[in-house]
Amino acid sequence: MQRPEVYTARRLRKDMSLPEVLLWQRLRGGASGVKFRRQHPIGPYVADFYCRALRLVIEIDGQGHNHGAQPLHDDRKTQFLEENGYQVFRIAAADVLKDADQVADAIRLLVANPLHHQPLAGGPPPRAREDLQ
Repeated sequence: MQRPEVYTARRLRKDMSLPEVLLWQRLRGGASGVKFRRQHPIGPYVADFYCRALRLVIEIDGQGHNHGAQPLHDDRKTQFLEENGYQVFRIAAADVLKDADQVADAIRLLVANPLHHQPLAGGPPPRAREDLQ
């Protein structure tokens, strides 16, 4: 039996919002330099876009994200993802609708210059006296 998040993700892939579709057209197939997945389940949540190589989550926030309990839900989701080692970037749906190419270019820049770099093969050298403990 599959987790409920998997079913939710499948349904969301079929019912993507216009901003999500516009951005997906620009990110799919590694067009950004890395592979993104759309509507990808992570724990109890579903990320709009997810890059496994960078542990990067892109969330598209429409008008509905400003009303009712949605801001609290978004905060909990972001907190969960960050506590589990993911970087989360939220983009306003209005920005995607205004200029999806510019948003995709910004994501390409982020991917090309991530905030956190992967450790070197053997890891960094130990700090002074750290290897003595």
